[in-house]
Amino acid sequence: MAKTAAELVAEAKQRVENLSVDQVASELERGDALLVDLREPGELAQHGVIPGAVAAPRGMLEFWADPTSSYHRPEFDPGRRVILHCASGGRSALAADTLRQLGYENVAHLDGGFNAWKAAGRAVEDASAT
Repeated sequence: MAKTAAELVAEAKQRVENLSVDQVASELERGDALLVDLREPGELAQHGVIPGAVAAPRGMLEFWADPTSSYHRPEFDPGRRVILHCASGGRSALAADTLRQLGYENVAHLDGGFNAWKAAGRAVEDASAT
């Protein structure tokens, strides 16, 4: 039987670490995590970005994160703490589950995404500043 996108997201959230805004902010303050923004370039330009986040459009994540891929980017390390976020937490939950399958053992996502971050009054900068 086919599943809905909402069902896939709910299942992924059961398999991955779901972090609050405060938990993500705390990890970023310690400087030990890579924060990855999965939103599309237009979303970044329109809404801004979390300072220090690495932009990785969702469609390229697996290729950039896979050390065996010719598209691999060095900031992606399966041994590093990786926190993903999107606009509201759906894409990032799915992506965190995928990275887990790629061998990333210390991966999480920002539950509520960028929208929750911004609603909590956390720092946001213009995408052109990155």
